[in-house]
Amino acid sequence: MSQKEKLQYLKDFHKDTLKPSPGKSPGTRPEDEADGKVPQREKWASKLDFVLSVAGGFVGLGNVWRFPYLCYKNGGGAFLIPYFIFLFGGGLPVFFLEVALGQFTSEGGITCWEKLCPIFTGIGYASIVIVSLLNIYYIVILAWGLYYLLLCFQPQLPWAGCSHSWNTDNCVEDTARKNKSLWAAANSTTNFTSPVTEFWDTAVLRPSQTYNNLILFYLYPDLTRLQDPEVWIDAGTQIFFSYAICLGAMTSLGSYNKYKYNCYRDCLLLGCLNSGTSFVSGFAIFSVLGFMAQEQGVAIADVAESGPGLAFIAYPKAVTMMPLPSFWAVLFFLMLLLLGLDSQFVEVEGQITSLVDLNPSLLRKGYRREIFIAVVCLISYLLGLTMVTNGGMYVFQLFDYYAASGVCLLWVAFFECVAVAWVYGADNFYIAIEDMIGYRPNPWMKWSWMVTTPVLCVGCFVFSLVKYKPLTYNKAYQYPNWSVGVGWSLALVSMVCIPMVVVIKIIQSDGSLIERIKAVAAPVKGGASSRPKEYSLKNSELLHPLNPNGKHTHMVIESTM
Repeated sequence: MSQKEKLQYLKDFHKDTLKPSPGKSPGTRPEDEADGKVPQREKWASKLDFVLSVAGGFVGLGNVWRFPYLCYKNGGGAFLIPYFIFLFGGGLPVFFLEVALGQFTSEGGITCWEKLCPIFTGIGYASIVIVSLLNIYYIVILAWGLYYLLLCFQPQLPWAGCSHSWNTDNCVEDTARKNKSLWAAANSTTNFTSPVTEFWDTAVLRPSQTYNNLILFYLYPDLTRLQDPEVWIDAGTQIFFSYAICLGAMTSLGSYNKYKYNCYRDCLLLGCLNSGTSFVSGFAIFSVLGFMAQEQGVAIADVAESGPGLAFIAYPKAVTMMPLPSFWAVLFFLMLLLLGLDSQFVEVEGQITSLVDLNPSLLRKGYRREIFIAVVCLISYLLGLTMVTNGGMYVFQLFDYYAASGVCLLWVAFFECVAVAWVYGADNFYIAIEDMIGYRPNPWMKWSWMVTTPVLCVGCFVFSLVKYKPLTYNKAYQYPNWSVGVGWSLALVSMVCIPMVVVIKIIQSDGSLIERIKAVAAPVKGGASSRPKEYSLKNSELLHPLNPNGKHTHMVIESTM
């Protein structure tokens, strides 16, 4: 075969096999359905598709409303020390591991583990349970944001004054607080509230019973805070939240990459984008809050908020003090909506891809995938309605505090590293990565999977349990014991998947206990790699890193092109 014929053959191969078919479910080709074959998996049409999808997935609300507050709360610039330790020791390595695993196996968040390390298939199930619970309550935040956005298109923002039906006699407009002597005298006898707080608490939730100085405070390091284990816990959980890892989403997105795609390079660039966005957003948020603190003449702690408190109380209050408040409010809530929507898209895609890959012959044909998506979203929507009732905020916080907590993510990340680095083999996985991208990544990744990340996960996990505080609402309402039990059940329902599947896999195998463990620890017959046959092998490909006898086996195929 001449060189010209070879190039044409590869061109046709990419055109027919790796390009998605318009108007069809992912991975579906008309000729596959006509021949009764299992529909082939589609691939990203361009490199930009993957980059933008991942960026949209993990640059979300946490970058805007959580990271700046954690910096402020945990010692300003000193917080960056544990943050970067967890970033390079845990966040980036696990992020790259998940993307590379999806690309290597061309499978979603569950079946990738079934191919690579069957005994730890429970990792995939745990991830899907977490992301399924996350999808139920995450959309509620977007509903609040959309509600605020629609209310911005009027001359006066509804949370700017005290003349509305939801306001109480204790409501005092923020302009009155500028008179410090009058405010101090009045506040000594009455607990006044601001109109934006009453709008959030009463109109939205309806529950059943200085600029420069603040910027400096955001960055000024207080090294004594590093002695507090809670600072390290916040850093670790923030990294895992912001990188959307341990949810199966990054593995699913990576599974649509072409086999020879350089995912290592893009993962590093995307990591810089994510952490850089978090850092820069701190300047944007704290400059506005600094302006508000100066206007009101209050202390820094009185305006700094995290989570919904920042998005729906502190920032809306700040824009009422600016020129053209409606304009700035529209921009803010539009940004909030867009940040949340693309994160929601990626989380749902990770959930759907993982579930569809369990039975591709059934769910990839025709429009069955779209119907399946509609059913999953409808169920999530119905469950999410419980969070927009009069007492919905209590349910929302229960899900947010337990269902997708840092404890769950740390648990999954630990077993991901154990499965890849110690069971499948870090060197074996490096061989696979070298085959995909053409070179070996920095050894820092391998050592992180083997040592650093598991140690950080275990340490943060233990400290999280030791420093555990019962959930409260508005720092006053104490959740009853039965609701705390429900919360821990939401957390354990994902965590128990991993040991439960390990036991099930061992029981279903034959032989002695050691033989059973070796059998279910080895990759599936035929290997975990999704390398197309048309590609020639330049490196050795390890199809069976561990056979049932526990010995390494290699298959070396030399390049012929």
